[in-house]
Amino acid sequence: MTKESLRLLLVTGEYPPMEGGVADYSHIIGQRLAARGVEVHVLTSGDAGPSGEREGITVHAAMPDWSFRSSYKAFGELLEQVRPDVINIQYQTAAFGMHPAINLLPRRYARYPFVVTFHDLLVPYLFPKASRLRTWVNHELARSAAAVIVTNAQDRHTLDSVSGIRRLELIPIGSNITPRLPDGYDRETWRRRWGVNSRSMLLCYFGFLNESKGGEELIEALAMVLGRQIPAHLMMIGGTVGASDPTNRLYLERVEALIQERGLRDNVFWTGYMPNEEVSAAFLSSDACVLPFRDGASFRRGSLMAALAHGLPVVSTIPQVPTPELVPDVNVLLVPPNDAGALADAIQRLWENRELATQIGSGAEELSRLFDWEPIADRMLRVLSDVCGPA
Repeated sequence: MTKESLRLLLVTGEYPPMEGGVADYSHIIGQRLAARGVEVHVLTSGDAGPSGEREGITVHAAMPDWSFRSSYKAFGELLEQVRPDVINIQYQTAAFGMHPAINLLPRRYARYPFVVTFHDLLVPYLFPKASRLRTWVNHELARSAAAVIVTNAQDRHTLDSVSGIRRLELIPIGSNITPRLPDGYDRETWRRRWGVNSRSMLLCYFGFLNESKGGEELIEALAMVLGRQIPAHLMMIGGTVGASDPTNRLYLERVEALIQERGLRDNVFWTGYMPNEEVSAAFLSSDACVLPFRDGASFRRGSLMAALAHGLPVVSTIPQVPTPELVPDVNVLLVPPNDAGALADAIQRLWENRELATQIGSGAEELSRLFDWEPIADRMLRVLSDVCGPA
C-alpha cells in the first residue's frame, strides 16, 4: 500500500468548528496526511457540520450521537461509501459521549484494519459499579486494533501491561497553536488592552478547565502571590469549557466561586475564544504559563505543548512517570500536584529571578522542537501504511 493510494477514514468525536484538543489534533493531522497524498475522510459529530470538502479533507459530520444504534448505522453506511484502506479512531472518552459503542467497532468491522490513537485512557460510562467492565471495554479497543498509538510515556506505561495488543507506538502530539503573531504586534500594547502594565507579572493559563487541571490550586496560588505583594494578574486564554465534557461547566462554576471568594475579580480575566494569531500574542504577552495538572505534566496535554512552542517559562506539576525531557530549572519548573503553596513559591522564583525565567523559556522553546508536526505526521503515516500491508 503506497501513501499515494491510501484512503483513510478518521473517526473523531469532535472536529472544528467544535472546540477541543482532539478537534484541533484531528484537523492538524488530517491536513498533514492529506499533504502527503493520503485521501482523508473524517467521520465526526453533527455539531462539526456542515459536511463537505475542507482544505483537502472530506468531512462527514453525520453523527447525531455515539450510541450503538447511531454508530453502527452511520458507520456502516459510510464504510460502503468510502471503502477505506484503514480506519483511525481518535479516542477520547468524553468526545464520544462516554458511550462504549466506539470501543467495539473494530470487532464488529474486523475486515478493516483499525489504528486507535488514545488521547487519554479514561473509561466510558456503562452503569453503576461497572468499573471492571469499563476497563475491559478500553482494553478490548486496544486489543482489537491492528495498532495502538499513545501520545505520552504515562499512557504507554499503562498499556504495556495489557496483554494482546498487537502493536504499540508512542507518537507525541504537537502544539495546536502555531507561534505566529498578528501584524503590528507590540507587547506592551497588548498587555495594556487587558489592563496589565510593564511593572506587573502577567501569568497565563491555556486550555479548558476540568477536574484534572488544577484550577482551584491555580486560584489559591494567585491569592498567595498577591499576598506576598507581587503585582500579578492571571489571563485565562481561550474558551472556558470544551464541546464534549459536560462536567467542565460544573468545575468552571467552582473556580469562578473561588475567584469571588478570594476577592480576585480584578486580577483574573478570560480572553474568550481567539484565532491562532491572537492566542499566540496572548502567550507572548505573558511572563509565565502556569499549568498545575493534578495528574502531573504530560506531553498529551496540548496546553503544555503550546506553552513550550512559544518559549514561555512554564510552571507545572511533577509527572506521574519518568519524563526525562522535562528538566527542572532548565526547561520547566515542577512542583507537587495539589499544592498551591509550592505553586506560589515557583511563581515567586520567576518574579524574583528574571535570569532564571529567561533561561527556562529558552529551554522550553528548544524542547518544543522535539514535537514538530512534520515528523509526527511521517510516523503516523508509516503506521497507517504498515497495517494495510502490500497493495
